[in-house]
Amino acid sequence: MKHTVGSLVTAAAITLGHLVPATAEQVTHYAPEPSETLEQAVENFAKYNAKLANVLDRDPLTTADMEEVHEYTYTLEIALAKINEELGALPVVLEEVHQTSEGDDPERLRAAGEAYLAQARLLDR
Repeated sequence: MKHTVGSLVTAAAITLGHLVPATAEQVTHYAPEPSETLEQAVENFAKYNAKLANVLDRDPLTTADMEEVHEYTYTLEIALAKINEELGALPVVLEEVHQTSEGDDPERLRAAGEAYLAQARLLDR
């Protein structure tokens, strides 16, 4: 019985696979540059935004230009996801700096400010 069910599932998958129409324009998926650290993500973000801007300055935009942009978006998406992951708490840390600056504890302010700047400086480009 196991072999029969497995065979039917395999046959159905093959049959359904042949029913999906092939298109002349298949979307190519590109391997993004890795953004394993925040610093690497920010570097990729800046680099690929510059590349994107360069392509968008072309007139007219050709199909090849559009494909180039498509390729760049893979790295930009990975970089932005890493930036959001790493810096998602940055507004909370900045709010701590803000609240601490209204108090009377300079050491607490220094610690909060340094924690904030350690992350925020990675965005200074």
